[in-house]
Amino acid sequence: MWDMEIGGGLVNIAGHAISIKELHWLFSVLAGILMCKIVYELTGVISASFVKEYAKLNSKQKLEWNNRGFSTFHAIVAAAGSLYLLLFSGLFVDDAQDELMINRTSTLSDTILGVSIGYFLTDLAMIFYHYPALGVKHKFYILMVLFTESTTPFVNLRWYLDVAGLKNSKLYIYNGVALFFGWLVARIIIFLFFFYHMFIHFDQVKKVVPLGFYSLLTIPPTMAMMNVFWFWKIARGMLKILSKAKHKL
Repeated sequence: MWDMEIGGGLVNIAGHAISIKELHWLFSVLAGILMCKIVYELTGVISASFVKEYAKLNSKQKLEWNNRGFSTFHAIVAAAGSLYLLLFSGLFVDDAQDELMINRTSTLSDTILGVSIGYFLTDLAMIFYHYPALGVKHKFYILMVLFTESTTPFVNLRWYLDVAGLKNSKLYIYNGVALFFGWLVARIIIFLFFFYHMFIHFDQVKKVVPLGFYSLLTIPPTMAMMNVFWFWKIARGMLKILSKAKHKL
């Protein structure tokens, strides 16, 4: 019944031909969901063993604590993978391939996007399930947006330190400074390059399907404005914390 034959990029499963690419996407999404489940459980186990403040949290705080665990892990994986693909893999180098830049893909890029879809589906399911406790083309640009996830570990660490009563610690100050510069690079400068790259490659961008094209014209600018707003708040918060630290010296 489950006899599998591979040929021409297809897999024959019980008489049904399925492309290897589709199977790869499916397994990547499932891997992303499984990753979230494993990291969620590990976050609870490790935190209970090594973070004494964890036991003092109520059930809603523990839920968000564990949720931020797999959020942080995904951010690290997505940011590292996106950085490699964008800068070091050679996949998106101009004139490196005959295929349009916006259509280029690789096994790794498919895997990262699939795992990220699994993460976002899991996160969305968690939000709906625990409400109100928890309030494919143009991959080049999707990877650039995914790279902004590199700031998430700093955001989550800030929350962890605040909940753990360590808001006056040196680690909180260092994390605030790291968040400021990380946000500046990953969510301000990267978006400036994003729009510049779209402008000089607009002839290719116009060839994206209508939904993708109009999404590129509307969603990134909205995200950029939100990033600027939060950057302003982060900058104010960092200056406030540094000012307090200076007066203590």
